[in-house]
Amino acid sequence: MQISCSTVRQPSLRKSSGEPMNFKKIWDDYSLWFTFGFMFLMMWAYTVDWLRTGVGRAIDAVFAPLLTTFGIPFYILIVILSALTGLYSSIVQKYTIDYDKMATSQERMKEFQAEYREATLSQDEKKIKKLDAKKDRVMKEQLEMSQQQFKPMTYILVLSVPIFFWLLYRLAQTTATITMPYFGMVDLNSPVIWIIPAWIFWYMICSITLSQVIRKALNIGGL
Repeated sequence: MQISCSTVRQPSLRKSSGEPMNFKKIWDDYSLWFTFGFMFLMMWAYTVDWLRTGVGRAIDAVFAPLLTTFGIPFYILIVILSALTGLYSSIVQKYTIDYDKMATSQERMKEFQAEYREATLSQDEKKIKKLDAKKDRVMKEQLEMSQQQFKPMTYILVLSVPIFFWLLYRLAQTTATITMPYFGMVDLNSPVIWIIPAWIFWYMICSITLSQVIRKALNIGGL
């Protein structure tokens, strides 16, 4: 009697060719799609009340003492949180974006556009044909630079969205006012521009301003 034995294959993170999967290459190739997917996930989370409230309540123990124990006014707390957001966003961008390479790429693109415009105006068919052959490489480089700018967004959103959810959670049960130019004294929950509440408008102003100061202090290049 013949008895045959079969071995059970263990799952392996390898391609069909037998080579191990390169997660870094996968991230480099599909990071833009991962980022967009995560952004849509965060937008969906915002529409789910129990999830939004749950996250806000979970981190309330961290930020609530700033209001209840230390008595920091809410509009000042927004300044602190926007500074914190600007700090870690700038640090993440500093170590995930190659600004020197980006500046070099932008300079090459400007030179290419100037050459192409000059060749077009002078109707130099030979030069135009030569530049057309170079165009695909230049555009591909620009696309890679654009994708690189999106890479930090995933990390930044992971830290920023919970803070945003906490502000929504806390402001829903808080009455706080702020005096703003052109608007006077307004409730932080009241809309000041179309449907934008005063607290979001104030957060945007503080975040943009402080981010520029932080980027200058950390010597981080601009996008």
